[in-house]
Amino acid sequence: MAERKPSIFVAALESLGHRVTSLLQRTGFAARFFATILAYSGQSFRRLPLTIREIYFSGFQSLLIILVSGLFIGMVLGMQGYETLQRYGSSEALGVLVALSLTRELGPVVSALLFASRAGSSITAEIGLMKATEQLTAMDMMAVNPIGRVVAPRFWGGVISMPLLSAMFTLIGVFGGYLIGVVFIGVDEGAFWSQMQGSVDFRFDIWNGIVKSFVFGVAVSLIAVFEGYDAVPTAEGVSASIKRTVVHSALAILALDFVLTSFMFRGM
Repeated sequence: MAERKPSIFVAALESLGHRVTSLLQRTGFAARFFATILAYSGQSFRRLPLTIREIYFSGFQSLLIILVSGLFIGMVLGMQGYETLQRYGSSEALGVLVALSLTRELGPVVSALLFASRAGSSITAEIGLMKATEQLTAMDMMAVNPIGRVVAPRFWGGVISMPLLSAMFTLIGVFGGYLIGVVFIGVDEGAFWSQMQGSVDFRFDIWNGIVKSFVFGVAVSLIAVFEGYDAVPTAEGVSASIKRTVVHSALAILALDFVLTSFMFRGM
């Protein structure tokens, strides 16, 4: 008798089960990988020049795109905010709108997305190419732990850089809103700054933005180093890992932003 082929429904169910199982396996591997990074982080801090070097490559070299993007987003916020607020006779509150939008949401989220696309993909490519050219294997054979020597400095470089980049993005964004609102449109300068200072709270606004940027930095850096370390050691494998880094980082940032925002507003 001819063997019966599984139905389309059964095949789809098997495919879904395989994908879920693979996802759970990779999640478990990523959790163990994160624990290993934390365990070997002492080596990266004892060799402080390694971490400082990664802060330079991940943070400082991402500064230009952060500043330019923050300036234009702040200017757009100034224009859009003024057009909306003047309908209700509240154009003097433009500084509040710009500052709260940047400190609570746009500063951490957009800077993290830019960081993931620029620095995260670069970290994945570096580690993936080191794996493809067997440099990580050579380190292991020479009794040099690649996690402590290569992965942990890049991870902590990204974690430390992210809050600093977010702060710079927010500051230059507020300046962009000031340029459009005060210099070009003519909103009262005193009202712009005084209402901003009176409405922006350190605990509920600035501190929440710092917490978000730190969490985003951990997530993006972990995804970047994990995808590079787990890459298939071929050109196609490294390319696929870079793509996964950008996509998974963007999804993680947006999902974490929703979770953190829900907890932060609940505590207000």
